[in-house]
Amino acid sequence: MSEIYKRYMEVVNSIKNKCKQIDRDYSKIKLVAVSKTFPVEVLKEAYDSGINIFGENYAQELRDKSKALRDYNIEWHFIGRIQLNKLKYIVPVASLIHSVSRIEEIKEIDKISKKLGKVQEILIQVNVSGEETKSGVKPEQLMDLIEKSKSYENVKVIGLMTMAPFTDNEEIIRNVFKKTRLLRDSVSKEFTDVLELSMGMSNDYLIALEEGATILRIGSKIFGPRK
Repeated sequence: MSEIYKRYMEVVNSIKNKCKQIDRDYSKIKLVAVSKTFPVEVLKEAYDSGINIFGENYAQELRDKSKALRDYNIEWHFIGRIQLNKLKYIVPVASLIHSVSRIEEIKEIDKISKKLGKVQEILIQVNVSGEETKSGVKPEQLMDLIEKSKSYENVKVIGLMTMAPFTDNEEIIRNVFKKTRLLRDSVSKEFTDVLELSMGMSNDYLIALEEGATILRIGSKIFGPRK
């Protein structure tokens, strides 16, 4: 039994237990294994452990790994900071792009998706914590961006993504997740497709679950510390 399998099962069981406690349906939670910087061999081991959704942060790494693993039934997510000139590597591969925050990105995704004959599903990254170092649209600009996205028929906004500050203060983390959920609730009244909530990483995913996350992005808890 591999270390990855053991760690993965620990995470899965902790999610199942938390779902029982808070009366949520485990089958509605999507777990994205954040595999950035880990080599293809490690991803194969993770795949053999039962993982088939991987999240990558770097466009070329996503492109290269998806080529190397094209015979595997993998759902790829892009979760990193977007550079417009790198979207040509992301859109052909990604089922879901988590980190969209500008109309220029939506425009470029639409252009590439058109050529590929696909509708690219995306999440809008919201900077709820107000940290200068974090990407994301300001909460007060969110409705406007989603409204504008409607002009691009090869892009579909299906939810929101956020990152909590790196802190041990649970209250601060919970507050960010709660605000994001309330934002999603208010936006989905007008835009009924906006349902997903990608929030929670290795250090805070159980809090995110309690606050309504539907997609969890977990790396080190599954793969171990990055070298």
